[in-house]
Amino acid sequence: MNRVNTRYIAEEFRLAHWQVIMRERAESGLSIKAFCEKAGFHENIYFYWQRKLREAACEQLEAKAASVPASLAVRGFTEVKISEGPLLSPLPLPAQGEIRIEAAGVMITADSLYPPTKLAELVKGLLPC
Repeated sequence: MNRVNTRYIAEEFRLAHWQVIMRERAESGLSIKAFCEKAGFHENIYFYWQRKLREAACEQLEAKAASVPASLAVRGFTEVKISEGPLLSPLPLPAQGEIRIEAAGVMITADSLYPPTKLAELVKGLLPC
């Protein structure tokens, strides 16, 4: 008999719910304090779930890193040079929020203010030729 882990499912649901709230707050342009007052909950609740989301993201990243074969794992630091020349295909960015790119086992997160041309060069530097 398959047993469903309801605690895990409930936790995942709450994390997804608060991820939406965090995104709405970021897109609203309001401070955390102002957003929480408007939404009707205390800032401490917001920060609690922010910490929980970060912990969950770190756990997912660790799990992904553990599944990458040692021969493909990135060791140490790699210098990435960003040229000022034109790009063949710049990456579109949303007007607000952030963009996440996963390439070659590396995740890049940037906000919408980061220049698309520099982001494209960074991604290009990570991919094999």
